[in-house]
Amino acid sequence: MEDWSWPLHGIRLRTTDLDLRVMTEADLPGLCALLPDDLSMNPHATTYAGLDDRANRRAVLVQGYWRALGLWSPDDWALPFVVRSGGDVVGAQWLEGPDWRADHAVDSSSWLVPAARGRGLGKQMRAAVLALAFGPLRAEAAISSAVVDNASSLGVSRALGYRDTHRSVLEHSGEALQHVRLTRAAWLASDHARGIGIEGVTPALPLFGIVDPT
Repeated sequence: MEDWSWPLHGIRLRTTDLDLRVMTEADLPGLCALLPDDLSMNPHATTYAGLDDRANRRAVLVQGYWRALGLWSPDDWALPFVVRSGGDVVGAQWLEGPDWRADHAVDSSSWLVPAARGRGLGKQMRAAVLALAFGPLRAEAAISSAVVDNASSLGVSRALGYRDTHRSVLEHSGEALQHVRLTRAAWLASDHARGIGIEGVTPALPLFGIVDPT
């Protein structure tokens, strides 16, 4: 294992078709070039008058990365992964613990380039970060949400065992948002972690507030 000055960058996840590594500064230009035009931006993210839509999307990605690792705390963290298939970057997967030491629940978000969609990769990349969350990080639950007509995102969630909890309304658009939740017991009773490789987590555990890895 390489010697990492920031141990989060040593975390690596593998599935049948994918390799996930924690995002670095060097990954940002390539990711910016691949951002899908249909990617929904965080409505609370900073945008800039004078920049077109695509430039603002790039700004949201870059600032999101800087905030995630620059403001890291065991109580509130966000871990971004670059997703590769056959050596090519195909998307990004985020795992977040917004109130981690209070509830040990994780959230997630992701995107794939259009050419990589419809091949089951979205399910694999979500399963990879869930294996990390429910395995070495000892999460108690995972939550997610998507607008009700986002069949692909909700399909991934339900295929991995999430159950519908409630709906809300997005203030900026008025769209209905479906919320889902996956319990630790349901994850452990499934076989979704089978074949997923996890490397380099132990040196990073103190950053998640885990001081006893046993």
